[in-house]
Amino acid sequence: MPFVKYEPKGEIAYLVIDRPEALNALNAQVLADLSAALDEVDLETVRCLIVRGAGEKSFVAGADIAQMKDLDPAAGEAFGKQGNDVFLKLESFPIPVIAAIGGYALGGGCELAMSCDFRICSDTAVFGQPETGLGITPGFGGTQRLARLVGPGMAKQMIYTARNIKADEALRIGLVNAVYPADELYAAAEKLALTIAGNAPIAVRACKKAINDGAALTIEEAVVCEEKAFGSCFGTADQREGMGAFLEKRKHGPYTNR
Repeated sequence: MPFVKYEPKGEIAYLVIDRPEALNALNAQVLADLSAALDEVDLETVRCLIVRGAGEKSFVAGADIAQMKDLDPAAGEAFGKQGNDVFLKLESFPIPVIAAIGGYALGGGCELAMSCDFRICSDTAVFGQPETGLGITPGFGGTQRLARLVGPGMAKQMIYTARNIKADEALRIGLVNAVYPADELYAAAEKLALTIAGNAPIAVRACKKAINDGAALTIEEAVVCEEKAFGSCFGTADQREGMGAFLEKRKHGPYTNR
């Protein structure tokens, strides 16, 4: 995987987009490497992933324009499908995924970040969907996830104008969860990931699945997803330890993912 590094650190791990000479732009090989890196994650040990870009300038500056310039309609659609397949795989990945965004997150980079469970960024981060200025549409889920995150009106404004926004505006509209000084970003991401990793992993995974599965359903259908998630936790060693500790007024022991 020449362009994506998988770096486990105990119960958390990094996926690093490692193409800094191109501001970590996404081409077909980077997307293939990202998919392969997800397959490498040890789900028995790792409880939370952090996605970041290599270097200080860019999370992911976008899809690779040089690769896209001469595509015909069929090849363009196929490239879009490759990106969407990988980002759907990331979005539905069993464990939580945090995007830690330093620098540019434009086009495919913004779309990559939106396929993670949530986003934190540095105060130097810049977001945007610049595709209409290049004669194309967003191709890796931008027209869909952005509207779900910030509302159709703001999504249409960002996409139609191709205007970039800074970290403070991204926070204001709900595109990111928090903004940190650039030199504190990855420490903050690790602290957040370790907090998640400290909770019962079976329950955390079940919550993620229930939220994702229920998002497009009516509330009557969606609560059935929650009922199934709720029931699936009972009888696990983690549920017995968590509730036992609460009743015994003690701190719970390490959760075992069992």
